Amino acid sequence: MADEARGMAVTLLDAVLGEGKLLSQALADLPAAAAPAERARAQRLASSVLRHLGPADRLLAPHLRKAPPLTVRNILRLATVEMAADGAAPHGVVSSAVDLARRGRRTQHLAGLVNAVLRRIAPASFAGLPAQHLPMWLRQPLVRRWGRAVVTAIEAVQAAPPPLDLTARPGLSAPGEPLPTGSFRLRAPGQVSALPGYEAGQWWVQDAAAALAVKLLDPQPGEAVADLCAAPGGKTLQLAAAGARVTALDISEARLGRLRENLARTGLQAEVVAADLLTWQGGPFEAILLDAPCSATGTIRRHPDLPFVKDGSELPSLVALQAAMLDHALGLLAPGGRLVFCTCSLLEEEGEAQLAALLERHPELTVERPTLPGVEPDWIGAEGGLRLRPDLWAEAGGMDGFFMARVRRP
Repeated sequence: MADEARGMAVTLLDAVLGEGKLLSQALADLPAAAAPAERARAQRLASSVLRHLGPADRLLAPHLRKAPPLTVRNILRLATVEMAADGAAPHGVVSSAVDLARRGRRTQHLAGLVNAVLRRIAPASFAGLPAQHLPMWLRQPLVRRWGRAVVTAIEAVQAAPPPLDLTARPGLSAPGEPLPTGSFRLRAPGQVSALPGYEAGQWWVQDAAAALAVKLLDPQPGEAVADLCAAPGGKTLQLAAAGARVTALDISEARLGRLRENLARTGLQAEVVAADLLTWQGGPFEAILLDAPCSATGTIRRHPDLPFVKDGSELPSLVALQAAMLDHALGLLAPGGRLVFCTCSLLEEEGEAQLAALLERHPELTVERPTLPGVEPDWIGAEGGLRLRPDLWAEAGGMDGFFMARVRRP
């Protein structure tokens, strides 16, 4: 039933916008008896609302003398986005929204308001309205750095559902369109596990930007390589498929469960370790990949809930943690070895500035500039790091925001 999915979508929106929960946490709180297909549809509906919350509120504002309770607002937002962004038929959407309001003991008296407002704006359209803005704590530093036009382009990409990117094992292909960097892209993937090659372990899901970190590390057959902060394991699979002897470390045993499942499906091998990197002793490794914990501001196109549950206050502690992890990882690196540091962040503090601080603490390190297929020269900064943004390849669906750099010990 579509109404069951819509009801769950409103519950998810209440949790994100009212309680500050991540969408993944809110999904875990849904009733276990809910059908998987309805849970998936509810997630898609809630994500679409979060991608278009600003435009939806702009359409609704002239028809509301005062803000209704959050649940009613989310019913209105959901219906507005379904009509204006998803092209759903107004009659069915309005009827379902009124029914959702009538079901709730605290919202049933506002069912008439829901009906009246939605009938006034149907068929709704977001034409001419700006895309959902990034929160000011994030938008302001990005505008200072790249200008308003770039940030507006980033927001436009984030307003659209992202395509699905796949990484294939060497010598094999995956469903979808080949990308210049070697990944494969599907615009409308459907059920991932039903795609050809999934059961045989020929490929795995991995954003094209994330896949470049291992390409930058350039693992060789037989090399001892550490993947630090490895879960959920896309980069571990890349390293193992290249023939490296991989140690995959993560602090979360639960998250490592998914990594082990992916290794089993693909038939690839890695030593999996659950430990805190800052106290773990291993190696020496010929190559190390450190995908450090970060603000995840480069993944908003895939996680549209992040702007509503984060405020940037965690940034100083994350930057300090990244620096500590970098220093410890260097102690695990063999002489002459190389290390790739990356974060899925758009913020300079977690990228270019973090690299500059590392070189100040360790002046013996050298930065090795990327020379990778599909990587444009203007993606590489003066310091030698690779800066990826969601608006790159915008016409093809964009990519996650990342910073990555390769350094070598003497």
